[in-house]
Amino acid sequence: MTDNQWKLVVDREGVTIASDRFRLTAAGAVPAPDEAVIEAMESSQLDGIISELQSMTRRTYGQFCGLSRAVEMIGERWALLIIRDLLVGPKSFTDLAEGFPRLSIDVLCARLREMEHFGVVEETMKDGDMTYELTAYGRALDEVVLALSRWGALSLEDPRPEDIITENSVIMALRSTYQAEAAAGLTASFELRLDQITIHAKVVDGVLKTGAGSLPDADLVVELGPALKMLMSGEMTPAQAIEAGHVGLTGDASLFPRFVSLFQITPVPVPVS
Repeated sequence: MTDNQWKLVVDREGVTIASDRFRLTAAGAVPAPDEAVIEAMESSQLDGIISELQSMTRRTYGQFCGLSRAVEMIGERWALLIIRDLLVGPKSFTDLAEGFPRLSIDVLCARLREMEHFGVVEETMKDGDMTYELTAYGRALDEVVLALSRWGALSLEDPRPEDIITENSVIMALRSTYQAEAAAGLTASFELRLDQITIHAKVVDGVLKTGAGSLPDADLVVELGPALKMLMSGEMTPAQAIEAGHVGLTGDASLFPRFVSLFQITPVPVPVS
C-alpha cells in the first residue's frame, strides 16, 4: 500500500493532524512537546491514531442494531467487492488494484484501512511480500456475500458497456450459483474459459472446489462468452448453445448438460395469493 502523507504539527494554534484530505486541529495553548512524544507520533503509532480518528468522524446510523453496525463497517462503496475477492484468497495490494480498474488507489487504501480497523482484514507476510487477507471475523461473511450474489444475479441483464468480469468474480459466481443437489454423487473436473479468463472447478462426490487457471486433464473444457449467463438463468438450453455455436467443448461433451445444471440462477419463489 502506498504511504499516506500525514503531518503532525504542534504550534501556537494547537495540535494539528492533517493530510491532503483530512485535517483535525485541537486548538489551545500547547506546551513545548517532548521529543520522544513527537518521535512516537511520527512512527507507525500515528497510523493507529489516524485510523481511530477516521472511525470517530465517520457518520453512523444511530441505530443499536446488528445490521446497522454491519453496514457502518462494510457498507462503504467497493468494500463488499474487496471482500468478495479476498474470499477467493489472499491478495497483494497490486492484485486488488488490478481487479478494480475503476477504483482509485486512494479509495482502495481507505477501504483496506477501514476494514483493518474493524478487524475484517489483516496484513500478512507471504513469501516475503505483504498481502491482505480476511480475518476469521471477515471470513464469516462468506455466506453473506454468496447470498447477496445470488440475489443480485436475479437482476442481471445484458452486460453494460463498462462491465468487466474477473477471475475472482467468475469464481464467486460459480460458488454462489452452485446447486449441490444436482451434484449428488458426481465426481468430475471442468475448465472454463471466458475470453481472457480461465478458471476451473472440481466436483468430488458432490463437493465443489474452484480456483484460477487451467486444469490439466480436466474431464471437460468449456469455452463460453456472454451465453454463460443465459445458460445459468435458463434462458438458453445446453443443446441450443451448442447448435448456435455459442460454446466450444473439448473432452467429454456428454458432461456439458450436467455442468450447466450445476450452476443455476434460481428464481425467488413467488408467493401464492
